[in-house]
Amino acid sequence: MRTSDLRARPALPGVGLARTLRPGGRTARPRTFLMCPPTHFDVVYEINPWMDRTVPVDAARALAQWRALREAYERHGHTVHVIDPEPGLPDMVYAANGGVVVDGVALAARFLHAQRRAEGAAYARWFDAAARAGVLGPGGAALGQADEVDEGEGDLLLAGPLLLAGAGMRTTRAAHRELDRRLGLAARGVTLVTLDLVDPRYYHLDTALAVLDDGRDDGRDDAPPLIAYLPEAFAPKSRETLRDLFPDAILADAADAAAFGLNAVSDGLHVYLDAAATGMRAKVRERGFEPVGVEFDELRKGGGSVKCCTLTLRPALVEPVETTAPRVGVVSTGSTTGAAAGLEV
Repeated sequence: MRTSDLRARPALPGVGLARTLRPGGRTARPRTFLMCPPTHFDVVYEINPWMDRTVPVDAARALAQWRALREAYERHGHTVHVIDPEPGLPDMVYAANGGVVVDGVALAARFLHAQRRAEGAAYARWFDAAARAGVLGPGGAALGQADEVDEGEGDLLLAGPLLLAGAGMRTTRAAHRELDRRLGLAARGVTLVTLDLVDPRYYHLDTALAVLDDGRDDGRDDAPPLIAYLPEAFAPKSRETLRDLFPDAILADAADAAAFGLNAVSDGLHVYLDAAATGMRAKVRERGFEPVGVEFDELRKGGGSVKCCTLTLRPALVEPVETTAPRVGVVSTGSTTGAAAGLEV
């Protein structure tokens, strides 16, 4: 891995990294992202309902759309690291699936489908180099790959003190238990909440739910997180859990989800999402956010959009210390039978 892989391009001239507060209380906080260029992107197999090998991919257009997203992040003061794409891994552009980072501790993915399994090792190598280079912050660590089927931030979304974890399609419930243990979620005051997905079109949590405000972004430490989600993408008990945890959530409709409007990234003020998701853009604007639409029709051909191409790095801010925080644990909803209990690989 080249040293350049770990150097993020600096923010654009005149763009500061301080919080940006707008009328209405929405606050933009600087984020650190990992992205992968779509150098080898193509649809050469079909592992989700959106993929169609008979539809050609315009590689130049895909790269231009990816660059536009990266530039949008940098224009608003965010830091973007880039992992080198590897030949033979056309879906590596969907960096969110590569792993998860909480307080500087990174766990790389283990993919369900054989076509993507080599991506997990590639992201594990990047995390290891990033930890040694200090990119993950003081005391940052890379734990290698997950032992269980775990598709990273595709199914793992941090919403304040809650790690929302999708199950039933790709990531397994066994992976949720592994995450809780290996990332030390209890000691960090984080509760993992399992949510069962039931619609094959929304095979990852990040296609059915978006975290818009993590509870810190409006400037109040005690504010609840705000999410948007498609209710019918979840099993009944998981819908009840979401209603209880997020009574003020934005409820998406079928058109919002089909346009990948929930496959979005928020910095607390700006919501970066597919330009085709006009309904969701209106919904987030009504709640005081500033939508940033990005044309992404080419990369949608692989079944992903803005969030799929963006892994959030959460570097440790201070050296790790011993804690006496109480055990928080895992909240589970729905049945533990079938695919949700573990996938045959």
